[in-house]
Amino acid sequence: MREEAFEIKHHNVVIEGERYFVAQATNTDIPEILTVERAVYDGQTPWDRMAFANELRRKLDRLYLVIRHNDQLLGFIGASFDDRSKMAHITNVAILPEYQNRGIGSFLIESIIKKAQFIEYKSITLEVRKSNITAQALYLKIGFEKTGIKKRYYFGDHEDAIDMTLDLSKWRGGYRGSN
Repeated sequence: MREEAFEIKHHNVVIEGERYFVAQATNTDIPEILTVERAVYDGQTPWDRMAFANELRRKLDRLYLVIRHNDQLLGFIGASFDDRSKMAHITNVAILPEYQNRGIGSFLIESIIKKAQFIEYKSITLEVRKSNITAQALYLKIGFEKTGIKKRYYFGDHEDAIDMTLDLSKWRGGYRGSN
């Protein structure tokens, strides 16, 4: 069942009337993923090339998706999956600033949610910067709840992280776009 869930065939999707291309991330996507990180994180790359390469090698417990428009990588999402706890964790999600608020982030998050549901996981967790009110609002809208704070979590500025959890037994969401 896990193999089916993690087998992502690249495909086109329509989100809010725009056509995009979704695929499982590969090593050839890493330079563009880093470009997205720089655009989102004020020139910084929280994860470097090696960190992404290591994640992409872990095909049994990691899933990374990229989304493109006119062959430009607009965003990505990554998640880890723990069979023992039946919990997934969103490790990264980033969308180029000029493409935010177009439903792309919601689509990617809900793609991970659907994969976790398919393999009968209980919950999905993530961390978000305390100052990132926009992302918090998106996660709350999707159905995540604030479950704690990690003090001085982020490297560099030591900003606190807010832990958020989505209980998959309660999630009745559904993305408004179409495949």
